[in-house]
Amino acid sequence: MKTKFHRTAITLWYYKEKALSTPMIISKSFKAALKFSVRSSTAPVISNHPPMENPKRQRTTRLAARNLKRKLSPNTDVAPIVTQFIDVDDEHLDLVVAIRRHVEVLNSCFSDPDFDREAVNEAAADIADLAKIDENVEIIVENGAIPALVKYLECPWPLEVGGDVPNSCDHKLERDCAIALGLIAAIQPGYQQLIVDAGAIVPTVKLLKRRVICGGPGGCMFVNASIRRAADIITNIAHDNPRIKTNIRVEGGIPPLVELLNFPDVKVQRAAAGALRTISFRNDENKTQIVELNALPTLVLMLQSKDSSVHGEAIGAIGNLVHSSPDIKKEVIRAGALQPVIGLLSSTCLETQREAALLIGQFAAPDSDCKVHIAQRGAITPLIKMLESSDEQVVEMSAFALGRLAQDAHNQAGIAHRGGIISLLNLLDVKTGSVQHNAAFALYGLADNEENVADFVKAGGIQKLQDDNFTVQPTRDCVVRTLKRLQNKIHGPVLNQLLYLMRTAEKTIQIRIALALAHLCDPKDGKLIFIDNNGVEFLLELLYFSSIKQQRYSSSALYELAKKATSFAPEDSAPSSPTQQVFLGEEFVNNPTLSDVTFLIDGKQFYAHKICLVASSDIFRAMFDGLYKERNAQNVEIPNIRWEVFELMMRFIYSGRINITKHLAKDLLVAADQYLLQGLKRQCEYTISQEICLDNIPEMYELADTFNATALRRACTLFVLEHFTKLSSQLWFAKFVKQIIPEIRSYITDILTRPVEASPPTVV
Repeated sequence: MKTKFHRTAITLWYYKEKALSTPMIISKSFKAALKFSVRSSTAPVISNHPPMENPKRQRTTRLAARNLKRKLSPNTDVAPIVTQFIDVDDEHLDLVVAIRRHVEVLNSCFSDPDFDREAVNEAAADIADLAKIDENVEIIVENGAIPALVKYLECPWPLEVGGDVPNSCDHKLERDCAIALGLIAAIQPGYQQLIVDAGAIVPTVKLLKRRVICGGPGGCMFVNASIRRAADIITNIAHDNPRIKTNIRVEGGIPPLVELLNFPDVKVQRAAAGALRTISFRNDENKTQIVELNALPTLVLMLQSKDSSVHGEAIGAIGNLVHSSPDIKKEVIRAGALQPVIGLLSSTCLETQREAALLIGQFAAPDSDCKVHIAQRGAITPLIKMLESSDEQVVEMSAFALGRLAQDAHNQAGIAHRGGIISLLNLLDVKTGSVQHNAAFALYGLADNEENVADFVKAGGIQKLQDDNFTVQPTRDCVVRTLKRLQNKIHGPVLNQLLYLMRTAEKTIQIRIALALAHLCDPKDGKLIFIDNNGVEFLLELLYFSSIKQQRYSSSALYELAKKATSFAPEDSAPSSPTQQVFLGEEFVNNPTLSDVTFLIDGKQFYAHKICLVASSDIFRAMFDGLYKERNAQNVEIPNIRWEVFELMMRFIYSGRINITKHLAKDLLVAADQYLLQGLKRQCEYTISQEICLDNIPEMYELADTFNATALRRACTLFVLEHFTKLSSQLWFAKFVKQIIPEIRSYITDILTRPVEASPPTVV
């Protein structure tokens, strides 16, 4: 009984008796696997990006294939092998056996024109179907399918055949081989080179020209599909392979691809545009030839196609041609591409949107003079809308295009007016570095226009820019320049506008303006903004009632305001001498010469001179000039001061200068406060303030309050404002910060209303 050669599912078939005496044995597990593959497989997608490999599956299939290669000789029957290797997965082993049989048929039939042509067609079709499943491709390649498939890209049989075999079968064979090779090439670069080494480029180029023979009426039904799949081979073997791109040009592949852009079949047009898109990427010689062959006008016309796949490939091809080529960019614009590309910004296809935005950004390069034309033709609104896309690449490219457009003064107000500032500020929260940077660059351009400053401030943009959530240093640098641009514009009409809004706008806007101006205003405008227009109260209100984040914004603004004010009108935090003018000198400290009073400290005598003491302190003046008992006493006991502290205090009185050590600073502060030695007290406060840290801030405030140490209290206040974020994690801090708000108000008010010394005249 003869076995009939037929197909079941994807790959089940039998040889005729005349072709092979031993029939193939198909296991039940393989049949089940094939049925599952049919149900779960999807239509192939030809892409410029190879799919991810499954390493575990790849290792398993590789093991099965190698075992079979090592133990199976060309003349060995299949049936014993299937039953012999019980340690290998039946599914993989059966798959390897099936593919080897297909390859044997292809190799046998190529050298024998009289062989069963139906068998070779079905073998090619089965391999093409198997190649649609990524996990099968490695087995197909390792079992020698690539050279066999390449042979049939140029059919070995005459086009006019007799008998019952239809003429179209030859083109169906070419199509199936082209499908298989295209799918194989899409998996990994190594397979691309194997296909090229097998000699695929020349027959593929010839296949691209096959329409000349069969393109007229009565042509075979598969010719269009064959041409389209040949273009797909070009696309996939040339992906990310510069050498293969060059080989395609050398073998004459570009002219037929350009001609196919005008082919009647839309699918062929799309495939040709996709191939040109791939081979033009980063290959200047290919770009030049494509342009010289006058492909640009047709590609521009394809941008207006209603078929998204057609205009998607066309815009991708134009984008690659334009990249790094100003001359080609000008030719594309002259060919009328600008308006169609702007129209594609509203496409429902995300890939088309991305490519259109990228192309708009390329049209708006720094050396271009068409930025205004792009805006005038309606590009800004769809680009801003694209910033809200769920596709991150669409967002990235639209931000890129807006960044380029925003560098032109004529476009800046328009982008802001259409809501671009808020959308771009929101992108600063995206963790992708390229998205952040494109948004930051666009904001930098918008900050150059005075009309946009109020929009920045009202949107909370200053706080966003200062959050420093940026992943790369160039973005941080760009943000610093943006803030500097904004700062340089806070004067005149811009400042007046913000002050008007701070008086009349809703509370949220008033607070944002106060926060922004604290960082951006000129120090000389501090009193006008924060005292005369009540700006400081908005900042303090945040400390009372807001969230931790808002409190941090407020503390940062208050710290910046205080820092700028003190630098503009500095406070003498550590005076070097007391207020009196009588200094006897250090040599008279504890010197009995001319001494007229003796102090008893810790049971020891300390010799002093009343004239020096009276001149330095109101307490000593009252003690020796008033009605106190010490007036006429020769020995005065001082019970509450240690010797070393008293000696240091006297040294200050006699000389006006001392070195205050940290361990004596607090005791010396107490003594200075007791004897009203303000100069010494200020120096003690200065020394103690150097020891302020996160752990002791409450104790430092208490010390300052107890001894009315104004400078120390203000140093504590400034420290709290500077380190608010770290302190806010402490459980006691929420209550503490509300207690010191009156001190913060007093401090800020004092430094903003302090008289400012005039700058010395400039000597010419």
